[in-house]
Amino acid sequence: MKVVVQVQLTPDAAQATAIGATLRTVNDRANWVSAVAFECGVLREYELRKHTYAELKAAGLGAQAAQHTIKKVCDAYTSLRANIRAGNLGKPGSKRRLKAESKPIVFRPQSAHPFDDRCLSWQYDAQTVSLWTTAGRIKNVRFACSADALKTLREYRRGESDLIERDGVFYLIAVCEVPEAPVNENPSGFIGVDLGIVNIATTSTGYRAAGRGVNRHRKRQLELRRKLQAKGTKSAKRLLKQRARKEARHAANINHIISKKIVNTAERTGRGIALEDLTGIRDRVRLRKDQRTPLHSWSFHQLGSFIEYKARRAGVPLVYVDPAYTSRQCSACGYTDRKNRINQATFACRACGVTMHADDNASHNIDRKGEAVWAAGRESRVPATPQGGPTEETTQQPAGLYLQTRSLQDRVELTARL
Repeated sequence: MKVVVQVQLTPDAAQATAIGATLRTVNDRANWVSAVAFECGVLREYELRKHTYAELKAAGLGAQAAQHTIKKVCDAYTSLRANIRAGNLGKPGSKRRLKAESKPIVFRPQSAHPFDDRCLSWQYDAQTVSLWTTAGRIKNVRFACSADALKTLREYRRGESDLIERDGVFYLIAVCEVPEAPVNENPSGFIGVDLGIVNIATTSTGYRAAGRGVNRHRKRQLELRRKLQAKGTKSAKRLLKQRARKEARHAANINHIISKKIVNTAERTGRGIALEDLTGIRDRVRLRKDQRTPLHSWSFHQLGSFIEYKARRAGVPLVYVDPAYTSRQCSACGYTDRKNRINQATFACRACGVTMHADDNASHNIDRKGEAVWAAGRESRVPATPQGGPTEETTQQPAGLYLQTRSLQDRVELTARL
């Protein structure tokens, strides 16, 4: 499993000048390569190298730096084409899509640039790196990180590392190949996780992570940004720059804490985790104007990805299930009715009379769906019965395949989460 470790470089003044100049140079050359690729319609790496490699070398880039610059441009256009095919930039003819297709990709001066082992070497004991720059190779550039991060780098670092500048500070983002723990093939059950906005996560074990603090923090940050932007003075702009990404860092830290608690509970009790597949929910619903900001600030995908990679490292089974009707179905008797959901917090079954917190009810429905999905995945790996010939095996399917019962009531489900 691939994970990334970020370390902060602490160069002296001369080293910082060389590193900054290198980043600006390679990104400037990447913009030139991007323009060539766009004008000539050459997007394959081998063909683009014929058009640009010699000039990149003449501009002072080393052989590896030139290769990485060309590859970075090709990868950017590959991602752009994939986003267009997936419809992430709108329908054909839309303003956003036309804007993306009508001009070459542009890289910021501080954009990340890859370094392989020929351009960058690590000295873990001294906590220094040696890297190529346009001014020559510089050595003994110190870096800072936690003890756990240093141990991960020492044992599992593989492949390239990205150099990036953010707010005048340089960072190296290294790729590490961390081995996955063996997956528990016989979980004793599943922990259903209901994701929401009022309550970030509610599990079938009784754990509830309230979103009140995060939502209050976001509202406070939004009001502060509005005031500073309206003021428009030099000091206001300086404060805005200082507070950039503060809200995102706070939300990511909360999601790390929640995901760690959920995975630790599953590992300790020998159970798996069932998550809702909420892919595309923002595109499928239309909400009132006052509900749009909470919806688009909802970091359910980040929380899900944190739970997923932590579960893989711990060997905890994880499946995704269709969230259809989990908020309307009674977890006690199975009766489904829109009127069962009294309000955001209250669920009262009109058939059996059971009353409980709506998110608790949904989490129990999700854990049962998770067990069904896991059982279906295990059955799909059982060899088929021989029928007059060699034994044939059924096609292996991932255990994360969710039940195909798409909901036509996404808007009502999401409004309940708000």
